Amino acid sequence: MTTLLEIRGLNTYYGESHILRDVDLTVNAGEMVCLIGRNGVGKTTLLKSLIGLLRPRCGEMVFNGDPLVRQAPHQRARAGLGYVPQGREIIPQLTVEENLMLGMEALPGGLGRQRRIDPFVYELFPILRDFLPRKGGDLSGGQQQQLAIARALLGKPKLLLLDEPTEGIQPNIVLDIESAVRQIIAQAGISVLLVEQHLHFVRQADRYYAMQRGGIVASGPTQELSQAVVDQFLSV
Repeated sequence: MTTLLEIRGLNTYYGESHILRDVDLTVNAGEMVCLIGRNGVGKTTLLKSLIGLLRPRCGEMVFNGDPLVRQAPHQRARAGLGYVPQGREIIPQLTVEENLMLGMEALPGGLGRQRRIDPFVYELFPILRDFLPRKGGDLSGGQQQQLAIARALLGKPKLLLLDEPTEGIQPNIVLDIESAVRQIIAQAGISVLLVEQHLHFVRQADRYYAMQRGGIVASGPTQELSQAVVDQFLSV
């Protein structure tokens, strides 16, 4: 398989607090990889290091054959890194349509050249088409999560980073999101790096990495994910 993302010896700090410790991780093209671990072990820090919101002190991050370390966040987005943050970060006073269009800023030329919303996002999340004029802040948590994923997809990413996409979401919407992610991989050929605590979702990944105290302490195919690892690294 073609390696899309390779992280080697990554160390990231918050001030003098050492958060990520010698992290090694790979994601292959067309693959879904899940990052598991209890709260506070460094999972979100790893994603923020990838997209350029945090600067590692040492280590390598290579995406689609190119080093990321010296690239600004907008350059990483245009190179094909899409990010859906924990908490969704929908802009509440903008409409659903306006929130979606912001995702196209990651495309070459930004909104100056791209104004058409790809209908694929409506195939994934049909409710968004009906809610286009509605304010983002008026949506339910589950609807906002669908909007956040759709917004990231409109930047045409090669790798989609999802940070706790099912957190606080009602069960029926969790299933919709799981189904959408499967379609994103199968139909659009987008790879996914997922941070997740929902075991049913975790088991749909091809491979997993488990984090503890800022380091990777276990990894392998999810079909070999044992109950002992689940009990140790998933908080639910």
